[in-house]
Amino acid sequence: MSVLYQRVAFIGLGLIASSMAHAIRRSGLAAHMTGTARSPETRAIAREIGLVDQVFDTAAEAVAGADLVVLCVPVGAMEAVAREIAPHLAPGATVTDVGSVKQAVIDSVAPHLPADSHFIPGHPLAGTEHSGPRSGFAELFDNRWCILTPPEGCDPAALDRMTKFWRGMGANVDLMDAPHHDLVLAVTSHTPHLIAYTMVGVADDLRRVTDSEVIKYSAAGFRDFTRIAASDPVMWRDVFLTNKDATLEILGRFTEELFALQRAIRQGDGALLHDYFTRTRAIRRGIIDAGQDTDAPDFGRVRKHGAE
Repeated sequence: MSVLYQRVAFIGLGLIASSMAHAIRRSGLAAHMTGTARSPETRAIAREIGLVDQVFDTAAEAVAGADLVVLCVPVGAMEAVAREIAPHLAPGATVTDVGSVKQAVIDSVAPHLPADSHFIPGHPLAGTEHSGPRSGFAELFDNRWCILTPPEGCDPAALDRMTKFWRGMGANVDLMDAPHHDLVLAVTSHTPHLIAYTMVGVADDLRRVTDSEVIKYSAAGFRDFTRIAASDPVMWRDVFLTNKDATLEILGRFTEELFALQRAIRQGDGALLHDYFTRTRAIRRGIIDAGQDTDAPDFGRVRKHGAE
C-alpha cells in the first residue's frame, strides 16, 4: 500500500489505537504517527514501546499538522476532546472516531469542528477484552468489518481515502446511516454485552453456587459470558447511556423471547425448544461461513499476541 495520510494523530492509546498503529506500520499507510492519552502512565508506556513516532502530553499538540485525527476515547468524552482539538486542526483535516455508537458521537463532535474539516465517523467491529497500549496487534482488523457513517454532504474524495485506509489495515468496509448502525449494534453487540454483565452478576448473587465452583466449571457457557463482561466498564457505561433507545428496544424484544422460552420449558414444549434452537444454530453457522468466527475446537481461542 502507498501512504494515504502524511500525519495520523491518535487521541487515546488503548487497544484500538494501538492496533491501528501496528496495522498502519505494517502496510505503510502513514508517513508519521503521533498520539496522546489522558493518563501519564499510558503515555509513558506508549513512549517506551515506540507505539507511535511522537507521544504528546496534550491533544492540541498531538493534532497539530495532522491530516487524519482518530478519536479513540469513550463516547462520553468525545465532545470535550472535539472542543479541545478544534482550534488546532490543520486546514482540510479528516477527523474520524472508533466509537461503537454513532449518532451520539455525531451530535457531540460535528458542531465543534471547523467548516473545512471532513468528519467521517467510523466503528471497527473488532476487539478483545484487553486494553491499553500494549494490547494492540496489527492483525486485529483482518477480515473484520469497519462501518463508516458519513454525514450528508461528506466529501467523496475524503470518504474514498478513509475507505482505502481501513481496507489497507485489513478490514472490510461498509457504509451505513448512523441511526441504523446504532440499531444493528444494539442487536449484535450492545444487548449481548448487557446480558453477559447480567449473567455474571446473577452468578455472583447465587450463593448456592460457590465462587470456587463458578471459576472451576467456567469452561462451560459461563466462560464466554465472563469474557464479554471483562470489557472496559467506562466504555460500556457510555454506550448504554448514548444508545439508550435502540438498546431498550432490543431488550424489550429479548424479554419477550425469554418469556416464551420460560413458558415452553414450564409446559414441557420440546418441539418449540428444538425448533428455536435449530433456527438460532443456523445463525451461528452463518457467522462462521462469513469468516467472522471459527468452528475450531474451543472456538479456536488460543493465546495470541498476549490476548486470548
